[in-house]
Amino acid sequence: MVDNGPSRGDYITVAPPPPRYEVIPAPRPGYVWSPGYWDWRVSRHVWIGGSWIASRPGYVYAQPRWEQRDGRWYREEARWDRGPNGDRDHDGIPNRYDRHDNRGDRRGYGDRDHDGIPNRYDRDRDGDGVPNRYDQHPDNRRRD
Repeated sequence: MVDNGPSRGDYITVAPPPPRYEVIPAPRPGYVWSPGYWDWRVSRHVWIGGSWIASRPGYVYAQPRWEQRDGRWYREEARWDRGPNGDRDHDGIPNRYDRHDNRGDRRGYGDRDHDGIPNRYDRDRDGDGVPNRYDQHPDNRRRD
């Protein structure tokens, strides 16, 4: 059997070595630096060097890490967690920068057309100049 490392739920009993020192390159717009880490491959620890990863607005990157539980070592995989500012409507824009709450709710307080006016107050959803109550197609901007 080939030991390619601990998968979800597997563990090892050998502690990882201390992290290696890496020079962090200058920041790159739109990317996040992922520091190097120790991986477990073929019954031994192998150093995986750091690299740039494309950033995800509204999320924070959590690098792979080793965690000890009951004398055993488990590796937590890399993941993207919601940032401290959150992203309520899941559009990739953190709440502090998001001008439109696209979630909507059962009462119709959302903003379907993203014009900054809640649906309940929006009298001309498609902006064609014809009020919704007289517009046969209130969501069609072309006046078809």
